[in-house]
Amino acid sequence: MRAEVLARRLKGLLARIDAACAAAGRDPGDVRLLPVTKYFPASDIAELHRLGRRDFGENRPQEADAKAAELGELRPLRWHLIGRLQRNKARQVARWAYAVHSVDSERLATALESAVAAALDAGERESPLEVLIQVSLDADPGRGGVRPDGLPALADRIAKSAELRLAGMMAIPPLAADPDAEFARLAGLHTRLCAEHPAATELSAGMSNDLERAIAHGSTCVRVGTALMGERPITSA
Repeated sequence: MRAEVLARRLKGLLARIDAACAAAGRDPGDVRLLPVTKYFPASDIAELHRLGRRDFGENRPQEADAKAAELGELRPLRWHLIGRLQRNKARQVARWAYAVHSVDSERLATALESAVAAALDAGERESPLEVLIQVSLDADPGRGGVRPDGLPALADRIAKSAELRLAGMMAIPPLAADPDAEFARLAGLHTRLCAEHPAATELSAGMSNDLERAIAHGSTCVRVGTALMGERPITSA
C-alpha cells in the first residue's frame, strides 16, 4: 500500500537526518526535509501532509501549478520551486510559491519582484516570496546558478526588495566532483553571504545520496526525491 511505503521511507529518512545531525553536533530541528514530488501525484503529497510534512519541492511550474490548485484546501502547505525558472513563468509561480530556490540573475529577481507585487495586489498571496540564490559550483550554464563572484551583487539586489526576502542560497555539486569538497566550498560562500545578510540563514544542499555530507557542512534543507518517493514514474514529458 502506497501510504505504508511512504510512511516507512519517511521514518527512515528522518532517522538518517537525525543520525547525520548527531554526527555533526547539530540540532535536528535545524535541518528541514524537503520532499521532491516532481512527477508524483497530488495524492502522495496529501498522504505526506497527513504524516506531518508541510513543505514540498517541485521542479516544473506547470506541474506545480496544477497540484497547488488541486490541493488548495490542504493547509498549511508550502510550495518550493527548486527547478530552473524562466522569467515568463514568474507571474504563474508568484500565485502559489512560498519559496524559489533557483534565482540566479538580477533579471529573474526583477521578474519575480513584479510578479509578487501583482499577486499581492490581487490578493493571491499575503507575504513576500522567500528567495534562495542558486550558486553555480561548476560554471555550467546548463545547470543554472550565478557564479560565486556574482553572488554579492545579486544578494544586495534581492535584499533591497520589499516583495522578495533573501532567505539564503542553494547549490548542486558538480556530478564528477568530491561532494565533501564542494559542500565545504559552499559553506564558505554561505558564511560570507551571512556576514553581509545575517537573515540569509537557509542553505539548501544535499539530496538522497549525499544528505549526510551536506548536513556535515551546514545544510539546513535537504531536497529528497528518490529515497522518499521511489523511482520517478515513466513519463513522456
